[in-house]
Amino acid sequence: MGTTAIILAAGKGTRMRSVLPKVLHKVAHMPLLEHVYHTAKTIPDCKVGIVYGHGGELVLEELNHLKAEWLEQREQLGTGHAVKQALPVVSENDTVLILYGDVPLTLSSTLNDLVTASQETGFSLLTVTLENPAGYGRIVRNSEHFIERIVEEKDADDAIKSISEVNTGMMAVSGKHLNKWLGQLSNDNAQGEYYLTDIVEMAVTDNIEIKSIQPENEYEVLGVNNRLQLAELERFYQLKHADELMTAGVTLKDPARIDVRGDLEVGQDIIVDVNVIFEGNVSLSDKVKIGPNTVIRNSQIGENVEILANCVIEDAVIGKGTKIGPFARIRPGTKLAENVHVGNFVEIKNSNVANGSKVNHLTYIGDTDIGKDVNIGAGTITCNYDGANKFRTVIGDNVFIGSDTQLVAPIEIADGATIAAGTTVTKNAPAGQLTLSRTKQVSISGWKRPVKNK
Repeated sequence: MGTTAIILAAGKGTRMRSVLPKVLHKVAHMPLLEHVYHTAKTIPDCKVGIVYGHGGELVLEELNHLKAEWLEQREQLGTGHAVKQALPVVSENDTVLILYGDVPLTLSSTLNDLVTASQETGFSLLTVTLENPAGYGRIVRNSEHFIERIVEEKDADDAIKSISEVNTGMMAVSGKHLNKWLGQLSNDNAQGEYYLTDIVEMAVTDNIEIKSIQPENEYEVLGVNNRLQLAELERFYQLKHADELMTAGVTLKDPARIDVRGDLEVGQDIIVDVNVIFEGNVSLSDKVKIGPNTVIRNSQIGENVEILANCVIEDAVIGKGTKIGPFARIRPGTKLAENVHVGNFVEIKNSNVANGSKVNHLTYIGDTDIGKDVNIGAGTITCNYDGANKFRTVIGDNVFIGSDTQLVAPIEIADGATIAAGTTVTKNAPAGQLTLSRTKQVSISGWKRPVKNK
């Protein structure tokens, strides 16, 4: 006996006003449908089937990395019809978990509780109590508090409309029961659709008790129908992560102004200023300080690192005690060792910088290996690309590079070398010597600056 999660993701999402299928719109830089998939996969031994329809080619193209059975619903004839498309992948011994591709923030613990609750009778519903239940189907219970039926608002009288417990649509049903009840569904209604909620009354008729659980947070059951709701769920998601970070010992200058768009691993005594974005897989060691308006993507940040305002760091490893910024860009493939200084308006790509070296001002370093205790002067450029191929620059330990220097790769600057300001280096520079290339300075007497004609 296992669990099969069926995710209904065939809706058009007209109110999104987009050519993109609704389930591909993103919260925290991840499609809504992918959030639901990953949560379902946290259930032990869970198989996933995805029922797709509108924009199916785009959905398959974007999410073909998900290990799921893809099931097409060619006509959208209601939720019951959608679940029917998944019956070929459902065993009678399975617990079938019905989820929705536009409800992204349900917690793993909630889904596990829903599956567990269904084990006793073969049927459980996820319900929620709302202060304003308008628009939702109401959960109607009998005098013994057992679920009796679900009444949609359009069919409800005033007494039923006063009920605050509503149906979320999420449920766990035994495969045996589901197969039987889906075969009994009728589309004899105003919309001509097959409603999955009709199986509730079938269960009552078969004397099967319907268990129910409620989520810890209301946002877990909120779906997306328009851009406003998408933005609301983004904030719910980010505030949840902000709470988790602060509980873990991170200081956030403003919990409402941080975005986590992936997995963030944190140490202790970390300080994060406003408008910082974390994307992909990021780890922050103890005592890291991050200035405002910084983006960090797929990177490891070592202990006691300080990142000043307006920096971008991607696919990089930053060593202990390093200081970066402001306005620095660390590009993919870069490894900064311990106590490195990278200053304002510096860009480093696919390079290794050893302990104690400094690249402080207005400099581009690409495809370069820099040794220990090197000083790179302002305005230095490694010329690593000839228009077709890239070449590497190697700089030894204790090298001093003067300002406004061009290093034309492939080239090697040996240990202890000094490169004079304004030099274009096209040959290897020997150890311990001064290397320079300058034209003779000339001053012309009697020269007059041009003036404009009046």
